[in-house]
Amino acid sequence: MAESSDQIEEYPEEPCLMTRIVSIDPSKIGTFKFSGSSQSFLGDWNIELDPKSQQANNLVEAADHLRRTSVPVAFPTETVYGLGADATRSAAVLGIYKAKQRPADNPLIVHICSLAQLRSLLKHDLSSTDTNSSLGARENDPIPRIYRIPIQRFWPGPLTILLPVPPNSTLAPEVTAGLPTFGARMPSSELALALIKTADLPLAAPSANASTKPSPTTAQHVKHDLDGRIELILDGGPCHVGVESTVIDGLSDPPSILRPGGVSIDQLRECEGWEKVTVGYINKAQGNGNGKGEGTGPDEGPRAPGMKYKHYSPKAKVILVEAGMNLDDAAQTQIIQNATSIGIIRTSSWKPGQLFGTRAVNGMNGTHHNDRSNKRLSPPQSLIEAEPLSSSKAETQISAAAATAQHSQIQIQIQSPTSISKRIINIWDIGLGCKTADIARGLFSSLRELDLKNVDVIVVEGIRESESGGETGAAIMNRLRKAAEWEVKS
Repeated sequence: MAESSDQIEEYPEEPCLMTRIVSIDPSKIGTFKFSGSSQSFLGDWNIELDPKSQQANNLVEAADHLRRTSVPVAFPTETVYGLGADATRSAAVLGIYKAKQRPADNPLIVHICSLAQLRSLLKHDLSSTDTNSSLGARENDPIPRIYRIPIQRFWPGPLTILLPVPPNSTLAPEVTAGLPTFGARMPSSELALALIKTADLPLAAPSANASTKPSPTTAQHVKHDLDGRIELILDGGPCHVGVESTVIDGLSDPPSILRPGGVSIDQLRECEGWEKVTVGYINKAQGNGNGKGEGTGPDEGPRAPGMKYKHYSPKAKVILVEAGMNLDDAAQTQIIQNATSIGIIRTSSWKPGQLFGTRAVNGMNGTHHNDRSNKRLSPPQSLIEAEPLSSSKAETQISAAAATAQHSQIQIQIQSPTSISKRIINIWDIGLGCKTADIARGLFSSLRELDLKNVDVIVVEGIRESESGGETGAAIMNRLRKAAEWEVKS
């Protein structure tokens, strides 16, 4: 380490930090230099920072912060924003758990910027100078052969591989949560790679949200969750994938997918050795904090991030309606009876105003005031307004469909034997469109935005995984099933 332990600033017991967002455009920090035959981030590369660039200075500040403190730094990847710390130092890794208020029995993914850096971790030798980017080209390659083709095809990118922890590992034990394996990935975000390279550290980094909450896809999401708990958020704009990486286990026979993400099972089956890859996850968060995780025994921890506890959940109750299904009158009436504000997230089939329109069910007479897209209604007064999402200007670039929540109101007349009462219910409607990429980019933002509207219930239209483009459809439904308290399916 460059600094001795007495120079390291520890994470405060009761954090009350000043959180700053600093913008960094990787195209304005300097020049990426590649050498050797690879000419890619898998091989030998470096970055010449521009000393006149304030954005390069911001990057150097963040890298220095990672080396000299135990307070993590938030940074963007192509999937979601991560919360990074030195993966070789226990105090730094514990700072992640403290900032997120996350259980310490959930493993973290280690982010690396080159194969040489990964090999040094597997050989427990951080001073390794081996820059050979050819996978399996030499004997004694510590990277298991089973991962050769997936790495060549999908790195840098949204794929995490499970690796054995070597004897006398330099990784902090808190990274693995006591497991004999750890997850590693090389992100494709140039800003993330530049940060790891400049810090010269492998970074342990889960998503940069408060534990169990929807993953952040903008810097503003991070600040909303972790304001006062961290000091630096690097703003590289909105994430373009929107769901976390696929986690694969090639150490098992047959190999398995532990978490769905940006690489699909069909894509993996095209790789040599992965033709019989199996699904090793279930679409519910298992465990209640007593050590029981998804696919594990009663005393075992989760094998990968995202397999334990309730995840990706807003404050509001989430109702997931499987693709091709709808809420019947009884279900809609039950929701109306117990809510004053309802959020709706539509994908491919539902039309605006399809849910909670004019109805007279079980003694309830509902009048929907001016949802202009609902042709059945003839409202007396306009109460609808198009309102931009409040997170950030940049977020509206994610998806035009996700950029506007449509607001309308329902007036409910409740009749009893002795009286008639009326109640107004607010409806917030977000349409993400039918494209899987748009849904993935807008999903977490939409859940967060409806939380900011203080809705009581969020009703989400699911998608057909088999018809959703393959790459992220399974990941979208996996996250929704983990968030949902009630699922409507055939």
